[in-house]
Amino acid sequence: MSGHRNGGGRRRSSHEEVEHESEERWLLTYADMITLLMTLFMVLFAISSVNTSKFEALSKSLSEALSGKIVTGGGSIQETGSTQSTDQASPEPPIPAIQPVIEAPESAKGAGAAKKTAADREEESFQKLKQQIDQYAREHGLQSALQTEVARRGLVIKLLTDRVLFSSGQAQLQPASTGLLTALSRLLVTEVRHPIVVEGHTDNAPIASAQFPTNWELSTTRATQVVRFFIRQGVAARRLQAAGVAAQRPLASNSNELGRSRNRRVEIVLVRLNTPPTS
Repeated sequence: MSGHRNGGGRRRSSHEEVEHESEERWLLTYADMITLLMTLFMVLFAISSVNTSKFEALSKSLSEALSGKIVTGGGSIQETGSTQSTDQASPEPPIPAIQPVIEAPESAKGAGAAKKTAADREEESFQKLKQQIDQYAREHGLQSALQTEVARRGLVIKLLTDRVLFSSGQAQLQPASTGLLTALSRLLVTEVRHPIVVEGHTDNAPIASAQFPTNWELSTTRATQVVRFFIRQGVAARRLQAAGVAAQRPLASNSNELGRSRNRRVEIVLVRLNTPPTS
């Protein structure tokens, strides 16, 4: 009896478990359906909230890119996709031809050929100064007493001393020399680059005085007097030198009076700074 009850009791317990499990299965199906519905609603919501303005802008940009406005050959891409046909490809721009180099005329060639050297410019400067001094000499009738030369050492201005600068055997400047030396001073003040050497020259006639024992003292003092005059007229003292040469560099023979008069002179030399150009 008791075993039958126990056996019947076990059968009832198993049946009850099956019924209970069957009653709960619909909950799983319901939960799955609710989840799917939620997912569906979320997708629908996302689709419905698309920014239409951004979507239109994106669509327009893609259309322009594929139509050829931005990318060359876009029309071909849009029409043929990834096909290999090249019939519709836009032609490549032509390669520009190499332009011939036009050579400059001779007068405008490189600085090495056309540019004047420092020696050339210096030579031109000396020639211009020479012309100005020669013109002054012609205008004042001093051609015989004032001579110029562009030499290897520079521009040489030769002044004969007789009746122009000094009396015989003297080193005091004559009043007649003021106008000439003043005109030369103005040129030397304007021309500021070159050193100036003033040289005193005499003939070979001996001199023996208390002031000038020899022609060396006489020639040096005469050069010094001209230098001091130039300084008073505004020529920079640092540019000036005085030198006495005595009778060591004659221009003419000392055997006659005409030659000796040419040798008694003062030379004003604008010293060349560059090697003279070759002719």
